[in-house]
Amino acid sequence: MKSSRNAPLQISILSKDADILADNLSSIDDIRHLIDIVHVTDNPQSITPSEIKVLLAAPNLAVKIIGECHNLVWCQSSWAGNRPLLSHDKQNYLLTGIKDIFGPLMREYVFAYLLHHARSVNAFSTNQAATPPVWEATARVPLQGKTLGIIGLGNIGRALIPTARAFGMKVIGVTNTGAPIEGTDHIYTKASLLDFAGRADHIVNLMPDTPDTQNILSTAFFSALKPNAVFINAGRGEAVDDDALLQSLTHGKPALAVLDVFREEPLPRDHPFWSHPNIIITAHTAAESSPQDVAAIFAENITRFVQQQPLIHTFDFEKGY
Repeated sequence: MKSSRNAPLQISILSKDADILADNLSSIDDIRHLIDIVHVTDNPQSITPSEIKVLLAAPNLAVKIIGECHNLVWCQSSWAGNRPLLSHDKQNYLLTGIKDIFGPLMREYVFAYLLHHARSVNAFSTNQAATPPVWEATARVPLQGKTLGIIGLGNIGRALIPTARAFGMKVIGVTNTGAPIEGTDHIYTKASLLDFAGRADHIVNLMPDTPDTQNILSTAFFSALKPNAVFINAGRGEAVDDDALLQSLTHGKPALAVLDVFREEPLPRDHPFWSHPNIIITAHTAAESSPQDVAAIFAENITRFVQQQPLIHTFDFEKGY
């Protein structure tokens, strides 16, 4: 990671937010003198790949040219997950991502839908819209005393723990190691996933997309859920067996599925998820990074890169995260 202080880093920006990112980077005093922004575009075809040395990019755009970026030293992704780049054959460069900014947004997302279900919001809305309107105390399933299961307890997953505790919930989780985590009642591994599924009242999937998580949420998993469970997938779509979920929903397990991520995005218009009465679809918006957040993390890594220090949020190509 050697860089000369007398030669500014040549930065290429490839993103739908390229102009905003460039403006934000140019306004950060600490790095303005360290960089030379040479490309600002949302079109991969407008850049000559061999000219790229340091790339700030959305992975879905970067993957279109990454194989031809023979002089690439470092790519700063603008996403948290980087499956398009991690799956590519080219891996002889540094890849860093965006982390530690999604916890508060994910808390809002998860508990918005858990409370929506717990307080029977749909039922009250239906009663109000009826002719004549219906005055009825519909059944509710309070969060108090329930168990929240979190699959994937990285920084985002751990951010849910204090809020769950504030609502009087127990918390269990699934991690690779099964090591104890503060604030949880029990930690499982993937080998005990079905036991975990049977003990949680509501489940949030936040696993990264790796080869060993493909279709891990299968018929056996959904069959093990409690009848009134809410399943929220805000991790990666590849973890869910779509057919298994649809089949299990016909048996009331889960009672409600809230899906933010999918195998193919945008979700095809003819996909059966759209029309299922017990599925809520959101458009990969559970916890989006802002250009300002991305620029701030990239700026810190630029300083580290120039000073030959380890970069933050570096991905391991072998592990896949």
